[in-house]
Amino acid sequence: MPTVSQQSGPLFSLDRIAGVSPWAQQVRRAIELVAGHQSSVLILGPSGTGKELVARAIHATGRRAAKPFIPVDCAVTTGTLFASHMFGHVKGSFTGATSSTLGCFRAADGGTIFLDEIGEMELELQAKLLRVLQQRTVVPVGSHEEIPVDVRVVAATNRDLGAEVTAGRFREDLYYRLNVVTIRTQPLRDRPEDVPVLAARYLAELAGRHGMPLCTLSPAALDVLQAYAWPGNVRELENVLERAVMFSSGDEIDPDALSGFITPGIDHPGSGATPGPAGHDLSQLVQAAARGILSATAVPGVFRVEPAVKPPAAAQPTVPPEQAPALAAPSGDTAPGGEWPTLADVERLHLERTLAATMHNKSLAAKLLGIDRSVLRRKLQRFGLDAQSPTGGSPQETSEDDA
Repeated sequence: MPTVSQQSGPLFSLDRIAGVSPWAQQVRRAIELVAGHQSSVLILGPSGTGKELVARAIHATGRRAAKPFIPVDCAVTTGTLFASHMFGHVKGSFTGATSSTLGCFRAADGGTIFLDEIGEMELELQAKLLRVLQQRTVVPVGSHEEIPVDVRVVAATNRDLGAEVTAGRFREDLYYRLNVVTIRTQPLRDRPEDVPVLAARYLAELAGRHGMPLCTLSPAALDVLQAYAWPGNVRELENVLERAVMFSSGDEIDPDALSGFITPGIDHPGSGATPGPAGHDLSQLVQAAARGILSATAVPGVFRVEPAVKPPAAAQPTVPPEQAPALAAPSGDTAPGGEWPTLADVERLHLERTLAATMHNKSLAAKLLGIDRSVLRRKLQRFGLDAQSPTGGSPQETSEDDA
């Protein structure tokens, strides 16, 4: 039998199931166990936890690896198009059928068909699918000939199919036909020890396959990622890391590059977070308030933000009395006292507005201003704006975080 790498390449091999958690070790053993058999497999778990990755690993590790792997999104395969899409049709069978098609089952002959979001399939279509699984034959639309197919069926859903059967929304006979072997994926919040492994792998992929800078996570940034509840699971982690690489000015990602990207305030089951107004996490709202956020709206993750944040009184720079009216000018217009604002006055005001707009994300602020972060740090120190800690810390703490 060919090796995994020969079967379908490293992108879909068992090694793609990364992690050091007990779940990651257990699921890798389960895949190795079921891959050598031909039984149907049902993968259950929340969205974004890698159900298709598990299905591809089963295919790549088994005897069918050299044959096709055909994924089917059952949530969009509905109505009259279902039979044609799944079982194919013959030329002239309906208006627009200018040629014959194989359909997904015949295209997967000898290989694996992956029925994603099987819980979304309509009851009428479930009956048609059940017949194919029982008879191991398909009848193309416009034909009466039964064509044998040899496919392994792997299905996945984020729904509780047992509850769906009880509620009458999923056929019991189809459920038992699919549920020969069950593999469950686990939310990322329940396995924080896998976050460093997943993050390191994806950062390397961003550099290798997408040509982005090769970045690493600072210990503080890693702490932030491991403390987060990840409602979008691994998919959300990948999105957060990709954005963080884009907005990092150096090779190391620090918490500033992550702030504002991780959606705050969703009350995640099992996360231990204290829900606040409109479902926001109170601990995160406290941190948000320190960044100039006034209040949460009814939409989780959307806030009303103060347009400008003034530094503490102790951090105000020493300004000659003759220049004081100029600082009051909101723009490049003449000040009330008739004094024209200096370039330094305008620069300070623009820095204040940029910090407020980026919620004190210094990496993002440097990007918006088109300068290096070290230059931004010197400018903030010059105007006394570095004393504004995003988390309410002392000026010394903020300075060390920026170093």
